Amino acid sequence: MTDATPTPRRLTVVGDALIDELRDPHGSREFVGGAALNVAVGLAVLGHDATLVAMLGDDEPAAHIRAYLRDYGVRLVESPSLHGTSRAVSDRSEGGEPRYEFNEAARRRSIRFDDATRAALDEADLVVVSCYPFDDSEQYASLVEAIELPRERLVVDGNPRSGMLSDRGAFLANLEDFATRSLLVKVGDDDAELLLGDSLDTFVRRLQSGREAPGAILATAGRHGAAVHVGDEVVREDIVELPGPIIDTMGAGDATLSAVVHHIAVHGVPRSTDAWSATLREAMTIAAATVRHEGALLRVPAHDTVYPS
Repeated sequence: MTDATPTPRRLTVVGDALIDELRDPHGSREFVGGAALNVAVGLAVLGHDATLVAMLGDDEPAAHIRAYLRDYGVRLVESPSLHGTSRAVSDRSEGGEPRYEFNEAARRRSIRFDDATRAALDEADLVVVSCYPFDDSEQYASLVEAIELPRERLVVDGNPRSGMLSDRGAFLANLEDFATRSLLVKVGDDDAELLLGDSLDTFVRRLQSGREAPGAILATAGRHGAAVHVGDEVVREDIVELPGPIIDTMGAGDATLSAVVHHIAVHGVPRSTDAWSATLREAMTIAAATVRHEGALLRVPAHDTVYPS
């Protein structure tokens, strides 16, 4: 495993950027976050020329986000927000699964497809769409119109959030439509529960049985690991054990997606089950390193780490 790319690719990520406020019995802490931002920064950490297209307000939280992206070398193409910068509050003060609350800016997020945004899309080797407002019909139409790309350049992670979801049916329909346009679709067990009220396997089968199946489906299931579905082939990998305790699982899915996109950008789409297995195993190892730190920043395991064979 390497922590740098010999040939950096131009990768554009479209979606959300926000402040994650974590509350627990020890107090409150803030992190720069958002699924799309996490992926863009993760790709930069892995050595790529990354651009993030996201909405920000004209306020102090936006200044923190801009500074964070500059620190990691991620170019930002901003869409303006009339409601300030998005914020997610994660309350873990009572133990168990965290409860999330989103402010008005997060619930009404949108992307402006101006010349700068279109240039960032057109110039990219790969475009990743993550946590996009698929339940907004006008925003979805704008996305489809702006991205005139072959499916070999598109990756999507719906990443729905109950506190940001205004129309579950529209989100599901538009995500399924966009999946037909994509070489890779990431779905999680929590996505399946929120959008379908059903299992991850059911969601995968639904995507595969559509009018046109995605090129590949990356299905993540938390502590149960992840799988890649390509046609009738399924490649599964368990979670990876690394030294040290698990601190924060918030960025595991984004780290997994970043690692898989990194591999596709450098080496192309895996063409065999063995190649997919190696790609997914490396992604799960990066995710395992990430969850051993607080926050969602992608972490690359130490060079002396012994990786599973």
